[in-house]
Amino acid sequence: MFYDNYYYGMNPIWWVVWVILILWIFAVPYAIPGQRHRKDTAFDVLRKRFASGQITTQEYTQAKEVLEKDLAK
Repeated sequence: MFYDNYYYGMNPIWWVVWVILILWIFAVPYAIPGQRHRKDTAFDVLRKRFASGQITTQEYTQAKEVLEKDLAK
């Protein structure tokens, strides 16, 4: 439908604005303030430290046992 430079009730410039706005909302590469994110658990932090080499295998197993004991309580 074409009514004197208006497509479905909007000027073509507004279509461009809406497309850019929608793309920006869905393509934002960082966390938007106010969104809820799952925090890392103690196990997640322990796995990351082990994977990065900050702790040894022995330290990993000891810490894992302590966390499992605390979780079982």
